[in-house]
Amino acid sequence: MKSLSRKVAEIAPSATIEISDRAAQMRAQGIDVIGLSIGEPDFPTPAHITRACIDALERGETHYAPSPGIPALREAIADKLQTENHIPCTPGQVIVACGAKDSIYEAMEAVINPGDEVVIIDPSWVSYEPCVQLAGGTPVHCKVRETDFQVDDSFLEAITPKTKMIVCNSPSNPSGAVMNDASLRLIADAAIDNDCYVLSDEIYEKLIYGKTHVSIGSFDNMADRTITVNGFSKAYAMTGWRIGYAAAPEPVAKQMIRVQQHTISHPATFAMHGAVAALTGDQQCVEAMRCEFDTRRQYIIGALHEMGYETAPAEGAFYAYVKTGGDDMAVSARWLAEAHVAVTPGTAFGTPGWVRLSYAASLDRLKEAMRRIAALSD
Repeated sequence: MKSLSRKVAEIAPSATIEISDRAAQMRAQGIDVIGLSIGEPDFPTPAHITRACIDALERGETHYAPSPGIPALREAIADKLQTENHIPCTPGQVIVACGAKDSIYEAMEAVINPGDEVVIIDPSWVSYEPCVQLAGGTPVHCKVRETDFQVDDSFLEAITPKTKMIVCNSPSNPSGAVMNDASLRLIADAAIDNDCYVLSDEIYEKLIYGKTHVSIGSFDNMADRTITVNGFSKAYAMTGWRIGYAAAPEPVAKQMIRVQQHTISHPATFAMHGAVAALTGDQQCVEAMRCEFDTRRQYIIGALHEMGYETAPAEGAFYAYVKTGGDDMAVSARWLAEAHVAVTPGTAFGTPGWVRLSYAASLDRLKEAMRRIAALSD
């Protein structure tokens, strides 16, 4: 048989999904594993969103839809971005995709040519680099300051004449840090000075504690070079719905639509009607989840500090990023094998020596996980 794609063979598997699968195998053997490795809210999708999807099914919204998404959803997204994020946006600039991950992949395919460089700020989500590689680009990594998880002038050393895109993720997965105004302005100025795009992943924007979310696309001279990515999985507990979106400058949006037309066609029609209800309905469900995550955040960060662990600033998302002071792969393996607690090693996010714990689990399960981890060092 002829050889398979070298490009795909060189892509690393998703560490978060791999660990989650391993934990599932242990559970199938009767082991009580506490899963803190994957970023999935443990809440049900709010009832009014589910009801809107059911109503769509019952009235026959089960056929093909426009490739970039149904008009009602594109309009709702554009309105949301203009009013909440202060990003100039028309419905024609919006592409509804099968999750934020799909939006990121399509954006990379639409913009990147072979030889183009994409700057990724570590710690970074596991799928950014593979998306760059699949698009034929070259990932270039730089790191935040470990003291506060912000970027400084050393970030500029990663920019070269080949830089085509900078990936910005705030609040951060995996660290939970929220980029401050100085960091965002440094990135924006670099993009303007070097005539490159910014892909701003804002999937955790609704889950912030004590800070305010700012979209880099709202900065002067950034609307025409920023691709803003978001979705419904985290804020609305809609992970299985696979609905995300991007808002991009019109030339980029047109390219992304071409990619979508020849890949997924469009997301599930009836699911998009549920997403309309999510954006246009009562937002108290989002605030209730955020408050519960905040309670869990305060508990787990406090418990980790009592055990002597240093953590990144837990200002957003639902992750505790923990400094292990050693081999993070060995630590995560031991926690799974001996404490039966599944976490993700920081090596997967470009920062060895750290592990990520998701507190998108019940407070009781978090307390049990902390008890088990503490028992390992007794």
